[in-house]
Amino acid sequence: MALPAMAYTPITLPVIPPDPEIEKKVRNTLSEMTLEEKIGQMTQLQLDVIGKTGPDGQFRLIKEKVDTIFGVYKVGSILNTPSSHCLDAQEWNELIPQIQEASMKHIGIPCIYGLDQNHGTTYTNGGTLFPQNINVAASFDTGLCRTAAEITAYETRASDCPWTFSPTLDLARDPRWPRFWENYGEDPLVNALMGGAAVRGFQGDNPNHIDRNHIAVSVKHFLGYGVPYSGKDRTPAYISISDLREKHFAPHLEAIKNGALTIMVNSASVNGTPVHADPILLTQWLKNDLQWDGMIVTDWADINNLYTREKVAKDKKDAIRIAINAGIDMAMEPYSVDYCTILRELVNEGSIPMSRIDDAVSRVLRLKYRLGLFEHPNTTLKDHPEFASDKFRQAALDGAAETMVLLKNDDNILPIAPGTRLLVTGPTANSMRSLNGGWSYTWQGHLSDVYAKDYNTILEALNEKFGAGNVNYVPTVTFSEKGSYQDEIVEDFDNAVKAAVDADVIVACIGENSYCESPGNLTDLHLSANQRDMVKALAKTGKPIVLIVNEGRPRIIADIEPLAKGIIDILLPGNFGGDALAGLLAGERNFSAKLPFTYPREINSLVTYDYKVSEEVGKMEGVYDYDARVNVQWPFGYGKSYTTFEYSDLKVNKKEFSPSDILTVSVNVTNTGERDGKEAVLLFSSDLVASVVPDNKRLRGFSKIALMPGETRTVSFTLPASDLAFVNSWGKWTLEEGDFTLKIANLSQTIHCTSTYTWEQPNI
Repeated sequence: MALPAMAYTPITLPVIPPDPEIEKKVRNTLSEMTLEEKIGQMTQLQLDVIGKTGPDGQFRLIKEKVDTIFGVYKVGSILNTPSSHCLDAQEWNELIPQIQEASMKHIGIPCIYGLDQNHGTTYTNGGTLFPQNINVAASFDTGLCRTAAEITAYETRASDCPWTFSPTLDLARDPRWPRFWENYGEDPLVNALMGGAAVRGFQGDNPNHIDRNHIAVSVKHFLGYGVPYSGKDRTPAYISISDLREKHFAPHLEAIKNGALTIMVNSASVNGTPVHADPILLTQWLKNDLQWDGMIVTDWADINNLYTREKVAKDKKDAIRIAINAGIDMAMEPYSVDYCTILRELVNEGSIPMSRIDDAVSRVLRLKYRLGLFEHPNTTLKDHPEFASDKFRQAALDGAAETMVLLKNDDNILPIAPGTRLLVTGPTANSMRSLNGGWSYTWQGHLSDVYAKDYNTILEALNEKFGAGNVNYVPTVTFSEKGSYQDEIVEDFDNAVKAAVDADVIVACIGENSYCESPGNLTDLHLSANQRDMVKALAKTGKPIVLIVNEGRPRIIADIEPLAKGIIDILLPGNFGGDALAGLLAGERNFSAKLPFTYPREINSLVTYDYKVSEEVGKMEGVYDYDARVNVQWPFGYGKSYTTFEYSDLKVNKKEFSPSDILTVSVNVTNTGERDGKEAVLLFSSDLVASVVPDNKRLRGFSKIALMPGETRTVSFTLPASDLAFVNSWGKWTLEEGDFTLKIANLSQTIHCTSTYTWEQPNI
């Protein structure tokens, strides 16, 4: 059956309707608090501040430190894991209640604990890990996204944690950026609708009353974090006001409209202003314009960065003054309580008004009441019997299979028939670390082969599926587990070349080792020369090659793409990635994913699908031999299947429309092949002439349908005319008179807007 065609949620203000009983409790609690208690609630410290890992490898709280942190400084939140390594659910069940006991004893207010549970239970060993967000985007299935978030919330509550720093909605628009894979691709609509689904999966449908199977989100990283000018993590971005509002804000707005209770801030700067110091973005855009009563938390030590890195503050005291007055409610300090002392000084001096403190603390208290922490500070593993259940594991396996993209299948090299002799090689062939990526058991994911040893690597899954006697693994290039994630060990290729004589198909597993944040910065987007040379050596054997590309961002492979008969981009599919891939290669499942980003062919042609039309110019008239072209390896939305689909009868209910109209767009889709298949139907629009240079095209809706051979279904989209508006040079939403093209697959219709309208409100 078809998933509903996806579209933005309408805006109603306030975005989260207040609950009168909760508001009364917040006011009463706030009225009884001292200044020290209020400042403590605005403070978040990491777990290692109050405990230590002993010689036996067990982390234990230190009573004197606990009593100081909660008894003297009244700290309201703790985050992270011991030395950024995961714990078992039972270990969390023993640790967090001790923290809650101390918080209630010393403050009478529960602590809120936070973890980065970014693609499943990142920091709970034994829980379920799902494909990373970039994979989820490739499914074009918001239902998959919500299911993954629901299961993650359930298992996180089993770990006694009520808050996750997820989902990530930065827009993956620069493949050089090391956090590319944490997002739902390059498109604002995909990020927005996946983000909204994730919020509802994590929190449930009532943000005022989150039950004990759900958790609060912290949508990150507000705003514009994903397009650093240098491509390096935590470096400045320069974004037009139009793109900032129209594209980068859209996913955060949709998450908030779906009830997101907290927002985490971009660590870097946008247009010269660090976002942690920007009252326009933090207070005006988020809090005032939306009447949003949620809580804003910093990222790791980012108030300190205002003076240590960004140089917009002279010292820590100045940085705290700037950040709190800009709209920060809770500081992820995370190392020292001197923040509390300095903030108290600033309040006593009048540099930060008491009204700002009360507003921030009210937002923290409101979050805790909405989570029910005052009544039930703890949740337990025994009350969550489905933790790591077969049902959850099946959902992760199905999710992995739905998110792998078939990019090439020349001569129908795939699926691989039983009895086919396979030569398997490459650095990602026998690596759980590569399948999972970062934020897997540890920050960098570097211990996944230890923690996930009971799951199948690609090699192990192929052995099980095709028979060990038909699979020959010969190492060529492997990743070094010492030093940088990019370091490789190169074996003699001759052994693999000789082994190819007895193989029918070569399965070359290429890509990246795991990394996360700044340690994942790179200087060359090309896949490593070692891996490309390995593929070139194998190609000389004349045996057909299937490339399995296991990566968190699109590495350039233009010189080896022609050498392969088949190419599959599995991205970062998680613990069940090997099993899912084997099922797809064997033809037991069908491919249905599509690229949620533009795959580059050239290092100097990094574009997104919604590039400005003037970025592609044939020849400039006159003396210049000028050639500007958009030349990509595979476009956004590209993906093949073992079956084929035909589109027909594209209809629009109005050939002419006004800015207040609602359009209905429909198309028929037929499975013209011989296998069951799923197809993501994508609706694009193009503004043909505008007062600013228009985008090439924009995604306006998507819907995933399942079709049996010969079956035809009609897919319909509801498209408010306002969705065709853009943000003009003055920062105003406007829809201009003129022609638009609507396109689905190879079909298009031209429609005409009869009048121009400009909205005064900031969000439509």
